[in-house]
Amino acid sequence: SQLSLTHSHTLALTLCMLDHILRCSLHNFLNTAKRNVRRSKMPLCGGVGEIKPADDEVHDICTEIKAEAEQQAGTTFDTFKATTYATQVVAGTNFFIKVDVGSDKFVHLRVFRGLPHAPGLKLHSLQMDKGKEDALDYF
Repeated sequence: SQLSLTHSHTLALTLCMLDHILRCSLHNFLNTAKRNVRRSKMPLCGGVGEIKPADDEVHDICTEIKAEAEQQAGTTFDTFKATTYATQVVAGTNFFIKVDVGSDKFVHLRVFRGLPHAPGLKLHSLQMDKGKEDALDYF
């Protein structure tokens, strides 16, 4: 009887210690994961990323989409140069692009590029009468 009581206490103490170790480990793991997510520069699926200067890829997109943008706008653009952009990861990628169209005027484009199984670009929408200082936001 004395032996089984000691054995029961040992088993209970061991289980209690294991429970404590697992809880502390899980707590530390979750806190580390939260800190890493906050520091991460990876785009969040569905969220619009940071605004960056236009690069070669964005300039190529604008070249390809210019005729469609002119058709939607009902005008022609003598100047059509991307200045900044942001991306949004969806079932493909949305590009939000600020384009200098000359005379201190800008347009904002939302261009969708599909995944590899459905490639191509589609001008989703266009905002006219924008200025250099107008924020490039989701639209």
